[in-house]
Amino acid sequence: MPPPFVIPIFIAHQGCPHQCLFCNQRSITGAPEGMVGAREVEETIRTQLAWPRRYPDAPVQVAFYGGSFTGLTMERQRELLGAAQPFLASGQVRELRLSTRPDYVTSEIAGFLREHGVGIVELGAQSLDDRVLAASGRGHTAAQVRTAVACLKGARIKVGLQLMLGLPGDSTATALASGRAAAALGPDMVRLYPCLVISGSPLAELYHQGRYQPLSLSRAVALAGRLWSIFNGQGISVVRMGLQPSASLEETMLAGPYHPAFGELVLSRLFFNQVRAELSVRSPQQAHCLCLAKADESIYRGKGNANVKRLVALGLLEGVETVFSASQPRQSVVLNPVDS
Repeated sequence: MPPPFVIPIFIAHQGCPHQCLFCNQRSITGAPEGMVGAREVEETIRTQLAWPRRYPDAPVQVAFYGGSFTGLTMERQRELLGAAQPFLASGQVRELRLSTRPDYVTSEIAGFLREHGVGIVELGAQSLDDRVLAASGRGHTAAQVRTAVACLKGARIKVGLQLMLGLPGDSTATALASGRAAAALGPDMVRLYPCLVISGSPLAELYHQGRYQPLSLSRAVALAGRLWSIFNGQGISVVRMGLQPSASLEETMLAGPYHPAFGELVLSRLFFNQVRAELSVRSPQQAHCLCLAKADESIYRGKGNANVKRLVALGLLEGVETVFSASQPRQSVVLNPVDS
């Protein structure tokens, strides 16, 4: 089945009761200020449904991004969700999705969302370590994340968890512990974001005072890779790593491990380790064919062909022919001996 066609509707900062240290959401999303109402929702859906699509038969989702949707008044929630109901009823839209805070989800709220066609809720958990949450000004606890997940699952709503790397008070150990705790909750998907210092955020002031130091890009990539492995090992999809690039984000970012292709850097590092492990155990006297998926050629080579250069420097590609096949499954490595 093709990936869903997502119609995004931004409600930046709306419903957010807290100012987290790291947040200046308008800079992150690039969304305009002002209240989004039913008319804007209807116009956005109608306009984007009329656009030509690569996969015309792909299921359509309307996604309310930014802010904390269930932190809005019930009147506002009904208004925004109600604007999408005719499109759900006609079958033009398959389901709705939204993001919110863990402490703004109850069994009653989950039931209300399910009744209005919401099929996916992403929770801004950020961490499952209470000390990190407190240091970041999140205003909720790890226990509330667990409760929210249970409520949503009870309403038959798919759950996504958003985790942030390099928050104040965080460490490799706490980040990995958070990852394992998050995986134990059985979410349907996960997003991993490195913490960035954004102009206008409280974290920017701490950074200027020398009281906060963001992760380096290499360390963030390595940590994201370890977390990816935790979730992948449990069959949990990591649907995104790194923030969506935007002009406003790049203009307002002061420091931190930002890269427009952060996720590809992570996958490239993981794939390099996988290929190196396979090549390291082969007999150097025997010629081999290294078979990889054609779709993995970019992450195999790495930025500037860096991965291939490292393998050559390690002497691991001597006597090895590399073949890329369109029929081979992604992220699989097959090393076959070649008869001389």
